[in-house]
Amino acid sequence: MTTRDSAGIARWRQIADSLRLDIAEGRIADLLPSEAKLAERFAVNRHTVRRAIAALGEEGLLTAARGKGTFVTPRPSRITYPVGSQSRFSENIGATAREPGGALISAGRELASVELASHFDARPGAPLIRLELLRVADGAPLILSTLWFAEARMPGIVEAYAEAGSITRALALLGIADHRRLWTRVSAIAAGPADAERLHCPLAAPLIVTTSLTVTRESEPLQFARSRFLGSRIELVFYHGADQAGI
Repeated sequence: MTTRDSAGIARWRQIADSLRLDIAEGRIADLLPSEAKLAERFAVNRHTVRRAIAALGEEGLLTAARGKGTFVTPRPSRITYPVGSQSRFSENIGATAREPGGALISAGRELASVELASHFDARPGAPLIRLELLRVADGAPLILSTLWFAEARMPGIVEAYAEAGSITRALALLGIADHRRLWTRVSAIAAGPADAERLHCPLAAPLIVTTSLTVTRESEPLQFARSRFLGSRIELVFYHGADQAGI
């Protein structure tokens, strides 16, 4: 029988969420307290504690060492991520001696809202193509990006990305090799359930959010993007000046 609280959340999930937050905020940084101490802390039996620990182990947050206990898996150092007019994910991550990667989560067609239409100099309701991407470094989730393209201009972007594996190479396949980021806005949010699951981070973990507009060499709108960066793993560095814009 699974014990639940008044909100209907399984107790072991609550314990896992609490321990996940302790790890993210550094309160537990090395050896996990014993099952007995955790059972006492959360007023549950050891079986419930074991289930929570097993879930965190499956997420890669905890590692069991026979005869020694359960330890927090060492986290990779924070990645410095340059942002300029010519920023490229693969180049940025490769420059840190890490292996960049990505996956297409979903793709679809949608009609432009008033806000999206304004970025593409289009009318509301104009057809757009939306891509949801997960970007990783050495296999660890790092960025979730939502990208929009005008369907009339980029009808083959989904297929090109599936073939090329990166937006830069996909655009090159479609004959657009020269493009630049016109502007970038930065804000922050707390991770919601969907983003937390995909980024393997605690619920409400801090995410850095950027919105940006990329244009062609002729300054025509090409791509509008909204990206969520895992704040515990990355720091953004903004470069100014023509000599650094390509970083």
